[in-house]
Amino acid sequence: MKTLTVDLADRSYDIEIDKNLLASIRFAEEFPYEQRLVLTNNTIYALHSDRILSLVDGDRDRIVIIEDGERYKNLESFAQVHTRLLELEFNRRSLLIAFGGGVIGDLAGFVASTYQRGIDFIQIPTTLLAQVDSSVGGKTAVNHPHGKNMIGTFYQPKRVLIDLSLLSTLPQREYVSGLAEVLKYGFIQDADFLEWMRINYEAILAKDPEVMAEMIYRSCACKKWIVDQDERESGIRATLNLGHTFGHAIEKLMKYQGILHGEAVAIGINMAGYLSCRMGLISKKDQLYITSLLHLFDLPCEAPQSFTPQEFLNVMRLDKKNLTQKIRFVLLESVGKAMITDDIPEAYIIEAIEFGTP
Repeated sequence: MKTLTVDLADRSYDIEIDKNLLASIRFAEEFPYEQRLVLTNNTIYALHSDRILSLVDGDRDRIVIIEDGERYKNLESFAQVHTRLLELEFNRRSLLIAFGGGVIGDLAGFVASTYQRGIDFIQIPTTLLAQVDSSVGGKTAVNHPHGKNMIGTFYQPKRVLIDLSLLSTLPQREYVSGLAEVLKYGFIQDADFLEWMRINYEAILAKDPEVMAEMIYRSCACKKWIVDQDERESGIRATLNLGHTFGHAIEKLMKYQGILHGEAVAIGINMAGYLSCRMGLISKKDQLYITSLLHLFDLPCEAPQSFTPQEFLNVMRLDKKNLTQKIRFVLLESVGKAMITDDIPEAYIIEAIEFGTP
């Protein structure tokens, strides 16, 4: 088993990574909470109902199942979980268990941070994207019709349990989608990691267990290092949003349907690479290297449908990362080094939008 510790003083917690990790844990002993509730979705429950039921001693009433999809990460689902907690008369010494992907983890964390002003929760991520990114770092949120992740909190889990065996049931498209977030770590911080991924791309795409374990460990180590320094995204943590300003706009314009989060991020990274080159920060060779890596891992580099630059700009101006009226972007000074800026000519932003749309 590989273990990392997110170092946040009295809110520190472990990330544990292993194949068949859940089978090795005596859950009731390690998490001795009298009241435990699991949040999951219908797809995950159909695949892992026995495991999920075992976390709540077989009590189906202590499982909340929402529909699968980003569009269900909303205030209605948030209220649904709160209602169940209230119906079951859960107190402040309760445990909420997020068993699912990024939507489930974000929603569960937000509920945990607000129910009776805060109860404990743990993350059991079932998608690659959640295992390498969203389960670590304490960002919680729901979406609003006017913007993605606009309502939420910073609230850390008590533990993150990454069981590699859960990825065996993950559809290949969703697995590949998660690779966008893995590549992101290399683009913003570790060029050597990118080369390791390039060399091992066949084993990564084939879900080789040993290679996957190393890939997930290195991704979580990068995320942990950044969160240790900047928990609330006042500085370096914002570089984790590479590709997300463009990507979130694509998701919203598509009404969170027909595209996965990682796919939107991949397109956004490609657009950010173009913009970085247009700004004279990286060479054309570096820009082509970024695009080639995305292609190598079967990730999209162009939005599946066209949008006008004005539609794009209108959505991006509502991005929560903006600190002024200007749009804030994460760009690359080199492959492996990121920067944050809002000093970009609008004409260049429009070029990047046109570059990443059909």
